[in-house]
Amino acid sequence: MSDKIMAGFSVSFPAVSDPKFIEPEQLERWFQRLDQLLFHYRAFWQLQPFHCCEMAWRDSHPQLCELLDALTDEEILELETDHIALINLLSPWLEDAKALAELAELPALEARELTLPPRTDYGIPGRKWQQILAFAGTVPQSQKPLLEWCAGKGHLGRVFALADQRSITSLEWQQSLCKDGEELAKRAHVDMQFVHCDAFSPQAAGYIASDNHAVALHACGDLHTSLMRHWSLQQGGRISVSPCCYHKLQGEAYQPMSISAQQGQLRLNKSDLKLPLQETVTAGAGVQRHRQTELLWRMAFDEWQRDVRGVDEYLPVPNVRKSLLTESFTEFVRWAAECKQLPVPTTLEEDRWLALGQQRLENVKRMELVMHLFRRPLELWLVLDRALYLQEQGARVALGEFCEKHLTPRNIFIHAERI
Repeated sequence: MSDKIMAGFSVSFPAVSDPKFIEPEQLERWFQRLDQLLFHYRAFWQLQPFHCCEMAWRDSHPQLCELLDALTDEEILELETDHIALINLLSPWLEDAKALAELAELPALEARELTLPPRTDYGIPGRKWQQILAFAGTVPQSQKPLLEWCAGKGHLGRVFALADQRSITSLEWQQSLCKDGEELAKRAHVDMQFVHCDAFSPQAAGYIASDNHAVALHACGDLHTSLMRHWSLQQGGRISVSPCCYHKLQGEAYQPMSISAQQGQLRLNKSDLKLPLQETVTAGAGVQRHRQTELLWRMAFDEWQRDVRGVDEYLPVPNVRKSLLTESFTEFVRWAAECKQLPVPTTLEEDRWLALGQQRLENVKRMELVMHLFRRPLELWLVLDRALYLQEQGARVALGEFCEKHLTPRNIFIHAERI
């Protein structure tokens, strides 16, 4: 199966200083290979580990599960950060693991150095500032007017205005952010027009033109796809986007943008779209402890509620306030039971339920380890769907990574220009 799918196709990129346009046929074939492989191996990633009381492949791949069971916590942590070792470990069951990883590779784009006045980063967190500099430096230099989509306070647009002396239109839904952005623009003495407007509205499309350049850094879900659709309808000139939060959709099922994806084999729901986002920049020790406590308690509560309800199915509970995680597991169960209108326990065998929850959590860790192989390939499938859509609308398309993953795993850069 592997040789049949992969024959005659590979993707290899050097580091480049500017985005290089991809040949239309290469983009199409690239997508098709990813679509075929992701569909073929969907049983390993298209699932929800928290819903499973046992590893999902215990019956179909018992030897794989035995291998996963034998891993220590230290080995799991090492494999989460060593992608090559993970590929080698799982290749006996996922023979195309290396091919998938190669298909998910993108060129590293070298950002130009921007000349900016001191304190341009005023009010911007350090990591976010580095992302802005990397993205702005990767956008091809031009004097064309620039449209900043979902602008917030206009930090990105202000960098372009200062570095390239471009006129900037910053479109933002929240009036308070527009007001703050206007104050920051005034402070920096730059030409920026803030527009209070809903990005989904027909009015927003009116700010896109053939002679301007639309940019969006980490506009979530339908916000960046709406820009692409507006850009297509308005015959926009240039567009540069870094997608984020693919799961933030107005519907439950993913609607492919391109004809190629509509005709492909893969079908995705909102839960599937969360998989790429599981790769995050390492959080602090305190945040990690709270996260592990929350995961354990959620699994233990799920064991408890299955017993109480007599129904062997997962029961989701709302987001928990962090202060509750400093209390007891019993208090957590009482809170969750109230949320789900279940009998609130007066006493609880904490040790029993926490032990069952810990076993569930161990299974989840091991399932997620396998699923990690598919995070970036699935993200590339989504990115290529967007790239093919722009190509179908008459544009040349370039792809790359605008920064290192330690700044943000959402580092993919899509650039298109009207032919």
